[in-house]
Amino acid sequence: MNMRRSVLVLLLFLLFILEGTILPWLIPDVWQMRIIPNLVFVILLFVAVYHHRHTALILGLTFGILHDVVFYGRILGAHSFAMGLSAYLIGLLFQIPRAPLPLMMTVILLGSLLEDSVLFGIYSVFNLNQEPYSWAILNHMLPTMLFHFAIALILYIPLRRQLELIKKEKSTEEAA
Repeated sequence: MNMRRSVLVLLLFLLFILEGTILPWLIPDVWQMRIIPNLVFVILLFVAVYHHRHTALILGLTFGILHDVVFYGRILGAHSFAMGLSAYLIGLLFQIPRAPLPLMMTVILLGSLLEDSVLFGIYSVFNLNQEPYSWAILNHMLPTMLFHFAIALILYIPLRRQLELIKKEKSTEEAA
């Protein structure tokens, strides 16, 4: 594994730690139960579009199980499955080497909605939520989507550059 890929994994781990330590202090108390910040998933969507969907799948499964163990202990594997599947499907649909900003923001919104919908479906199957889907969209999914959108806007340029460099290094390694 080259240096840039290991930096990407370290960045994901750092964001995972920030999700549980710093972000709860930054989000107002009124929004604490409505916004579920998942910075790792936002980065995974970038990886799925700009790098490769299989990498996003593996990272989604790995960091999803970390989310399950650390934050959500009700069902182990639900977030792992949702993050991995969503990142893979988004990467399958939107594998564009130089996706422009409007397309990438659309990908972030669709990916966030897809992940939350998969989680809602899993929790509905096991009777862990009693609210209807329309209530969940308005009270949880939409605020989370907007939060992910704002984070993706902030991270768009630096992440795109780094992922393009990783892809370029990978292609030169394969050519050599």
